[in-house]
Amino acid sequence: MTHQPARDSFAATSAIIPRGVAHVALAGPVRTREFAFLTLPRFTLLAFSSAVDPLRIANQLTQRPLYHWRVVSLDGLPAESSAGIRIEADQGLVPVGRDTTVIVCSGTDATQAADRKALAWLRDHSRRGGVLGAVCTGAYTLARAGLLDGDATTVHWENQAAFRELFDIEPLQQIYVMGRRHFSCAGGEAGVDMMLALIAEDHGQKLADAVAEMCLHSRRREAVTTQKRVFTAPMRVRNPDIARVIAAMQVNIATPLEQEALARVFGKTTRHLERTFKAVTGQTPKSFYLGLRLEQARDLLAETGMSILDVAIATGFNSRGSFTKSFRRCFGQCPTQFR
Repeated sequence: MTHQPARDSFAATSAIIPRGVAHVALAGPVRTREFAFLTLPRFTLLAFSSAVDPLRIANQLTQRPLYHWRVVSLDGLPAESSAGIRIEADQGLVPVGRDTTVIVCSGTDATQAADRKALAWLRDHSRRGGVLGAVCTGAYTLARAGLLDGDATTVHWENQAAFRELFDIEPLQQIYVMGRRHFSCAGGEAGVDMMLALIAEDHGQKLADAVAEMCLHSRRREAVTTQKRVFTAPMRVRNPDIARVIAAMQVNIATPLEQEALARVFGKTTRHLERTFKAVTGQTPKSFYLGLRLEQARDLLAETGMSILDVAIATGFNSRGSFTKSFRRCFGQCPTQFR
């Protein structure tokens, strides 16, 4: 899979894909917006293509050069995605224009994907006033470069616990975030939603809706849409009290709430909470809560270099022994074997 150099991207696309039935007319002159996609080793292909293709479709629908893009790799050579598919690069880490929006595309191995040169390249672009974005785990690289500067951000739900521990930054649970100077999405097809928001901001809602239709993206999701629902929407509507209890569990992992505290959140007695919770989820509150903590522990073991004792403490266990016992019972192996 290859990508044409930035100067040829619109010309090549318009030559291959002529105007079809779908067309959106834009009045007046347009200013081409430049993007540079930094593809880090083992980046996620779905997140990358979800961010690039809406730009191509916007050009196709309008038959106007609204967007140009280029692919950047660490060394100017093809970058390999986590699927093993290589993407040709247009350039290495040479400066891009201040008006170019740089989007960091990452995936697995997020903590070490960018080398020192890449971090310096991003810092230089930011110093010159350039806009930065991130898809999937790209926010790890922005955080490592010290570029988030208090800006809200998000990463894929699987990586949030590790991100929180590594950078002492609370990532938002939503699918994408438009910060003050940075934007980010959690990966997967959330890239489509994020780029649709950018297209709407640049050229209006009508074009963004048309791009969504071409992507067969039937429901445009707002930024605040939650990535992963432990509690499904219909159940949340039917059982708001139980949903409130689960939300309290999720934000109190390191210091688990006692049953009495959960009952106060529920608004009724502990006995009533036990009975209702089991009827709704099939588990007792204690068992469900333990599962949430162990899932986070597993994410920390996979994504960070934290010691097993530190992981145990971060997920509410008072000793390495009790943590190891619970982890083995849940996942069939001890934390050391898992790591």
